[in-house]
Amino acid sequence: MKMKNTMKNKFQIIFLLLFLSSCATKKEDVNIIDKNPPKPLNIVYIMADDHAYQAISAYGSDISKLAKTPNIDRIANEGARMDAVFCTNSICGPSRASILTGKFSHINGFYKNVDGGDFNSNQLTFPKIFQDNGYQTALIGKWHLGTSPTGFDYSKVLINWGGQGTYYKPEFCINGQDTVIEDKRHSTKVIEDDCIDWLESRDTAKPFLLLYQFKAPHRDWRPDSMYMDLFNDFDFPEPENFNDEYEGRLAASENMMEIENHLNRRDLKQIPPPGLSRRDSMKWLAYGNEGQQWSPSDTLTGQELKSWKYQVYIKDYLRCIAGVDRAVGRVLDYLDANGLSENTLVIYTSDQGFYLGEHGWFDKRWMYEESFKMPFLIKSPGTIIPGTISDDKIMNIDFAPTLLDFAGLSIPEEMQGRSFKNTFTKNSDTKRNAVYYHYYEYPIWHNVQPHYGVRTDKYKLIHFYYSMDEWELYDMDADPHEMNNIYENTDPVLISKLKFKLDSLKKYYGDTSSIKDMISMTDTVIQRVYNEPVKEIK
Repeated sequence: MKMKNTMKNKFQIIFLLLFLSSCATKKEDVNIIDKNPPKPLNIVYIMADDHAYQAISAYGSDISKLAKTPNIDRIANEGARMDAVFCTNSICGPSRASILTGKFSHINGFYKNVDGGDFNSNQLTFPKIFQDNGYQTALIGKWHLGTSPTGFDYSKVLINWGGQGTYYKPEFCINGQDTVIEDKRHSTKVIEDDCIDWLESRDTAKPFLLLYQFKAPHRDWRPDSMYMDLFNDFDFPEPENFNDEYEGRLAASENMMEIENHLNRRDLKQIPPPGLSRRDSMKWLAYGNEGQQWSPSDTLTGQELKSWKYQVYIKDYLRCIAGVDRAVGRVLDYLDANGLSENTLVIYTSDQGFYLGEHGWFDKRWMYEESFKMPFLIKSPGTIIPGTISDDKIMNIDFAPTLLDFAGLSIPEEMQGRSFKNTFTKNSDTKRNAVYYHYYEYPIWHNVQPHYGVRTDKYKLIHFYYSMDEWELYDMDADPHEMNNIYENTDPVLISKLKFKLDSLKKYYGDTSSIKDMISMTDTVIQRVYNEPVKEIK
């Protein structure tokens, strides 16, 4: 019996020692985890200028099937393609301001490219928040907001041609001080090389936020020399509504962005006659911009001339994108080769949509889908399941809150947008049922009437309010190309519901100026800048 008790005591002691040893190990493990928290998320935000979603092969359009973008597609394949991302004001500078601030144009103060004032760079932007939270921040490429960039440890931005920059011999400003003209490399190649150089020289002890922003494929679509012969062996198909006559759409009928009538000789890469002065050469190249009819030959007329102009335009546009795709591939390869991909969120987007011949147009500005809808691809390993496709309705004011949310940083209350990180979780229960839009710039450059509107899942209601008082309504299921304005033939109850929704969104986002005040604002610009009389309401 004594022996049994002795053995029992030994087992108890051994068990106690093992238990204590186990507890000590667990405590050590906890301490080790505490000392090695997850690395902060790096962010590479890539934005082209005027890149239509139709020209990204991940979106599957007929055009993109012939002009593939394999490197941009990698982001979608490794992450998500967003199918319902919308611009709040479809024009370059105002969209960029909304993306930076998370606020509509009427709140951030930058609502036009022309005579819209310069961007107030003293206001809060998401790069400033990242910088204040220990991130190394950089901006390389196009800025186009009138003022020097703020919130960046390093910036190199295009400054010539009114901040648009040029494709060849682009001029850059470095850190708001030094200027340099790049006379040997295409604009896209300069931005590509400088992006990689910055990544190589950054402080590796800090997480980074890199804004990697191209001029391409903005007008006048001058590709790098290595792509000049791309697509020479075939023609691209024309869109279904290429020959739109704008029946029932008064505002659209007054446009000045038709491929047939408003592409000029510069756009179409014509060469001025010898012997002209520089001033006269510029005037010669600008011919056609205001609708003058011209042809490169006496025999090329009518529909054949229109089709020829389209092929010149679309091929140069897509050649510019080929350069952007190469540049995107290079940074993705760099992230992979340097073990950064698993801890870096990558976004590819544009500043708005663009017309690739739909309605017979080039450019943007309208609330019609090709202009209003933005491409948006995103990957974040561990958060976003590869190959995800989302139709959640997103606005560009949501970009800033989303980036902050992914990085675990607080979202300021003043931002009007909201994070869509939860789109990629099973608990996504905050989907929008509608988005709001407001465009202001008139008449330059393309005579697009100021307008605002609402888009739901099924309907789009638009109000043109300056020199006309016109409403348009589209059933997006039955009429995805927006050819049939059904406003006059729709149940008034439905229209009342949509107008109520529109008014509710205007109030929610603080866009409460009266129609009279909005007209007066446009009048002031026209009288001061263009010296034109005020127009009568039709």
